[in-house]
Amino acid sequence: MHQRWPSRLWIVRHGESAGNVAADAAHGASLARIDIAERDVDVPLSARGERQADTVGAWFADRPAEDRPEVVLTSPYLRARQTSERIRAAGGLTSDTADHSVDERLRERELGILDRLTRAGVEQLHPDQAAMRRRLGKFYHRPPSGESWCDVILRLRSALDTISLHHGERRVLIVAHQVVVLCLRYLIEDMTEAQILAIDAEGDVANCSVTEYAFRPSDHGTGKLALERYNFVAPIAEGGATVTSEPDANVAAR
Repeated sequence: MHQRWPSRLWIVRHGESAGNVAADAAHGASLARIDIAERDVDVPLSARGERQADTVGAWFADRPAEDRPEVVLTSPYLRARQTSERIRAAGGLTSDTADHSVDERLRERELGILDRLTRAGVEQLHPDQAAMRRRLGKFYHRPPSGESWCDVILRLRSALDTISLHHGERRVLIVAHQVVVLCLRYLIEDMTEAQILAIDAEGDVANCSVTEYAFRPSDHGTGKLALERYNFVAPIAEGGATVTSEPDANVAAR
């Protein structure tokens, strides 16, 4: 029977970005809006984020060649593409790995009218949306012109189907965003809303943290991906980079 899952799957959140830094500053000053000029798609890595990406790339490079990623899929957002490129530059991929493949289905959750607002900003400027979010919960609430977690999950179902079709039995690295990491866990591990929100409530997915799955065959069916590590930050700390987990500039997602 054809193995539809990758033999190993890594999901890495991008390194710290200028948006993370701006969001942290806005929270610290109790501001309603996050001060950043670029579109969310164009926000680059911070200097610390670059060091984080270099360090996680070096961690991959320390693995035997047969244990490194051979397929790289990345969000189209600049901070994710820069993270992928720095992992490659650090020697973290196999020598024959093609350039990363950009997949828009791996993009950050879109917040529509709530983009660039802190939680306090949503309460002040869009109290109706704050009330709606409390009633529906973050899993189902869709801000005007934005997405709910379910919307993200819908596009990720399609992305996983593509991975199964084209990259079965291969070693795949995905570089994306916090909500994407969580929603992929929801799909791969067949979770409920309550289960994934409980994991989310435990704390943010750290910048450049590694979530890793390995394929486990089964006597019945096609086998499955088994979680080996989640939110793993040891490579960053060991490499001398500072671990961060600030929310992105579209912080209303939290």
